[in-house]
Amino acid sequence: QVQLVESGGGSVQAGGSLRLSCAASGRTNDLVMGWFRQAPGKEREFVAIPHWSDGSTVYADSVRGRFSISRDNAKNTMFLQMSSLKPEDTAGYYCVGDPIIGRHWNSGLVDYWGKGTLVTVSS
Repeated sequence: QVQLVESGGGSVQAGGSLRLSCAASGRTNDLVMGWFRQAPGKEREFVAIPHWSDGSTVYADSVRGRFSISRDNAKNTMFLQMSSLKPEDTAGYYCVGDPIIGRHWNSGLVDYWGKGTLVTVSS
């Protein structure tokens, strides 16, 4: 089993920045991680996930150039650096993981989900 715990959410004004963290524990040896988000009243969408063929990071069009992923492998932690935040970035952000990359990532059909952290961007 794997446990994913997000932190770093909060309230920020438009144009600001936040860094989310996701700490993984348990069977993390082959774990691939990514981020999804879900805004109130909207469907969940991927933010940054591994490409189905080679595992390189794919960013959603809406965040490309503003968000970036980094990792501290020694601490089994992944970060989501969010810059130039917009009100439409307001959502619950979820860390996800799965030992296998593939097309199932696009729809969020992965094995592990964190409980999420809320990001609120005010105009």
